[in-house]
Amino acid sequence: MEQRIIQVNDINIGKNIRYFRKQRKLSQEQMAARLQLMNSNLNINRVSFNKIENGKQNPTVTFLICVQQILQTSMDSIFYGPGPEDENTEKILP
Repeated sequence: MEQRIIQVNDINIGKNIRYFRKQRKLSQEQMAARLQLMNSNLNINRVSFNKIENGKQNPTVTFLICVQQILQTSMDSIFYGPGPEDENTEKILP
């Protein structure tokens, strides 16, 4: 059984993923394709990816690890927004 992360109201995981995805100039479709290529166990498409970014679907741990690798950022940044390790990025305000 796959572990799931439950998004808490004050943690904007989806918003942060969207921010870093746009910084890398990737579409939701491209992200879904890369996620599927990276891990064949991830059953993700653009619609599911969109739901995660909008906080309507909770991401799995595997999803978060793959997204973090694709977007080349830290897990802290995925959970809390851009930090000092994210060069040339602006802090996302709630």
